[in-house]
Formats: sequence, structure tokens, C-alpha cells
Amino acid sequence: MQDITTDFLVIGSGVAGLRAAIELASKGSVLVVTKDIPTESSTEYAQGGVAVALSDEDEVGIHFEDTIRAGDGLCREDAVRVLVEEGPDRIRELIEWGAEFDREGTKLAFTLEAAHSRRRVLHANGDSTGKELERALLSKVMSIAAISRLPFSIAADLIVEDNICAGAYILKNSKMCRVFAKATILATGGAGQAFSRTTNPAVATGDGMAIAYRAGAALEDMEFVQFHPTALYAPSAPQFLLTEAMRGEGAVLKNSSKEPFMSAYHEKAELAPRDIVSRAIISEMVRTKSNNVYLDLTHKESGFIKRRFPRIYSTCLRYDVDITRDMIPVSPAAHYIMGGVKTDLDGATNIKGLYAAGEVACTGVHGANRLASNSLLEGLVYGFRAGRAAASGTNGGTADTKNFRDNVLFEDAKDGATDIDELRSIIRRVMWDRVGIIRCGVSLSEAWDKLSEMKSLLGSTFMTRRGLELRNMLTVSLLITKAAGWRKGSIGGHYRSDFTDRGNEWKQRITLSKKDGL
Repeated sequence: MQDITTDFLVIGSGVAGLRAAIELASKGSVLVVTKDIPTESSTEYAQGGVAVALSDEDEVGIHFEDTIRAGDGLCREDAVRVLVEEGPDRIRELIEWGAEFDREGTKLAFTLEAAHSRRRVLHANGDSTGKELERALLSKVMSIAAISRLPFSIAADLIVEDNICAGAYILKNSKMCRVFAKATILATGGAGQAFSRTTNPAVATGDGMAIAYRAGAALEDMEFVQFHPTALYAPSAPQFLLTEAMRGEGAVLKNSSKEPFMSAYHEKAELAPRDIVSRAIISEMVRTKSNNVYLDLTHKESGFIKRRFPRIYSTCLRYDVDITRDMIPVSPAAHYIMGGVKTDLDGATNIKGLYAAGEVACTGVHGANRLASNSLLEGLVYGFRAGRAAASGTNGGTADTKNFRDNVLFEDAKDGATDIDELRSIIRRVMWDRVGIIRCGVSLSEAWDKLSEMKSLLGSTFMTRRGLELRNMLTVSLLITKAAGWRKGSIGGHYRSDFTDRGNEWKQRITLSKKDGL
């Protein structure tokens, strides 16, 4: 097995991973491992924008209050304070590095999104904000000689001895290698692919959460999954996200009878928090016996729509939907997981030398429901903080790898599952049908039994990307299901039809680790 040594290992190349790598580079060599091409991440697909208190009408304190309110009482206030207070500096820094946000004259242009009380969402090229952030960060990374990249590679497991992370096993070109590092940062994004309807890219299979769990890291808030209310619903079309900003600019949700309905569910109508809008759409679909509702922006001027949402306009047009003239068929899809690898405010986990940042991590900043467009800001702020902490070695020492012996044998291993694609499909359907937007004790129990049965069919070692992803998807699905079963109450993104109230212990956080068993 080939050995590679670097000072710092970053797994993932979205906004959090790249920002961490930039911060690490002044302290040593950095290797960024990414499963696909460097730009393939949830960052790339983030349309709406990045929320930050930089406009004349806004204040950091107001952004703080909006985030707390959206989190439905479970945000960690210190984590939110870090996000909103340090966010402006991270955005100014990005602009210095060449990020080009949309402007109105010489001033930055801000839009309004659901649950925000101010127009604070910066956007780029109308609806391609994530793409612009990724471009600017990659450009910066490529200018730094200390950072090298390893594309088309997937982390199979972490190398941990005596609760110290020494790096990771990386599968590259069907060969397993060991990458040893003084510190490892997980920035692998979310787990939306565990659900049959998701806005997430194909790479979002929960890899970082799963390998951290197997290594002994604590995970928290796994029951809180955010479902985006408006994903394209059309024959043969992907579940393309239709940004919150469309509703911020006046788009109206209508049922199959072409009637607006959101005002019957919440006083803020289309601008209610995402979990409320998603459940309202599901309720309306059930009531009208339809597979979708519609998002209507046709009352807006055609030129404005094309300028403001060029990517959405061109994408929908490919599926014969002209958003300047046609109502857009939509239904919810899994979008973001508020839970993840438990960290402190510097990205440190309970394993020495292991850090996490971005969607893979859980600082508690999002509580039970993420405020729209806080995710890119989180990646920047906490990617920076994790990189800074890892560079200074504040999370403990380095494992002794001189006489290192593998606990896992990868040589000549074969995938344990005979039909990986079929099993992936089963997981995704079970999670969508039984652990989706509306859950209950019966559905969660059925999901647990089915997923546990599938686990018994899998081998322990895989030597292909698809096999490793299957294993990780199953692990994360079991974690979500277990946490959802334990929380007997409804709060934020977690809604149980058999426990519609919060419950007496609603403030309790659910933490899972290997000792709890799956």
C-alpha cells in the first residue's frame, strides 16, 4: 500500500475545505482530496446567495436574531455570534481575492429570502453565487504552491490510533493508499443522496459523517434534515433547486387548482421558514391529490426574470418550462442536514487531530432549521477557523506512525454488496418514504428494520467509489433514523405526526457515537 505524507490533509473541496486549505498553507504542505473534479460540490450548486450583514439597512445583531429564530430554539448562541460577527470579514476578504458579487451601481446588491427581516443576501451572476465563490477560492488555492490536490479520490476511512487521527485511507484509481498528516479536516459536505428526492449533487453521500462515526467521533443533531420547498418536478428532469430568492422577489406558490395557499399556513406566506413551507406544500399535495404544486413568477417582467435568474431560466427551458410565461411545477427535496460531526467553535472534534467544517460538521449554529443562505457563510467562517486551529495544533498531537500497522485490510478486497445500485435505490426510497418531511414512530421503526436488514447484507470492506458510498449512505441513514426515533417531539426540520408538540425534553441534544451501536 502506497504511503503519502503531508502536513495537513483536507478531505473535500467545497467552500469550507478550500478556505481551510488557504489558512493551513502558511504552516506547511496541504493535500486537498476530492471525490470528483475540484468544483463538484454543493457549493457549486448554491444559487441564492450568501447571507451577511453588510448592507446599510442591516446589522450583525439583526442577522443574529433572524438565525436564532429560524433555528427554532436550538441554535447555540455562541456559534451564531461567531458566524454573524466574523462573516463580514470573510466576505470582504473574498472580494479582495476577486469574487464578483452583483451590484447596483457601485454598491453591493442584496436580496431578501425567507425568514430574513432584511435584504442581506449577496448574489453573483443572478443565481450562481456558489459557483462564483468556488471560482474565487479555487483561483486563490491554485496560486499557493504549498497546496496540492488529489482529484477523483475518496476517503475510505480515517487512520486513528489511541484517539489520535493520523490521516486517512484514500482510494485512488482502484488502489488504496495511506495519507499521513499532522491534522485532518473533514469538509465533505452533506448527505442528501440518502433521499430519493434531493437537490444535492451526486457526491453528497455522507462520506465524512460516516467515516468520522466509524473512527469514534461524536455526531449530533442528525434528526434535523432540511427539505427545500421548491425543487423542479418534471418528467426526466433532475431535482433542480429553485432558489429561495425567487420567493423573495415575489414568486407565489399555487396548488393544482392554480390557487395561492401559503397564507393559510403562515402569516409570512411564501416567506415563512423552509420547514413550514415544505410541510405546507406536502399538505396541499395530499389535499388536492397531486404530485406537485407550482411556483409562479409570471407576473414579473420578463427581462427582470432573465437577468435575475439566468441559470434557472435556461435550465427550466431545457425541460420545456419557460419561467417568464409558465408556472413551474415544484415539490420539496432533501437539501441540507443541520446535524453532523460534533465540533467546537474551532472545528475540533473529540478525536485529536481531526477537525470538521461546513455541512459535514455540527457546531449548533443552525439549530433545528437553517436560515436560508447561511450555509456558504458557515463554510467560509468555520473553514477559516478550522484551518487556523489545525495549523496551530490546538487539538492535540500527532499519532506515531513509525511502526503503524493497519487494522483494516484492503489488499485484494472486493465489494461486499452484489448489486450496489439496487441497494442504493432501496436506501433512498426508504429514507424518502419513511424518514422524510413528515415522520412517525411506525414509519421510523419500519425504516430502521429495513436499513438494519440491508446492513447485514453488506461486507465490511469496499474497493470502489460506488461501494464506499453505499456503505456511507447506509451508515448516515441509520444515524438519522435512530436520532429521529429518539426525539419524540416536533421541532424545526424534524416533524413527527405522532408527537406534534415539542415535548418536555425538546432542548436536549441527541449525540450519537460508535458506542451507541447501529
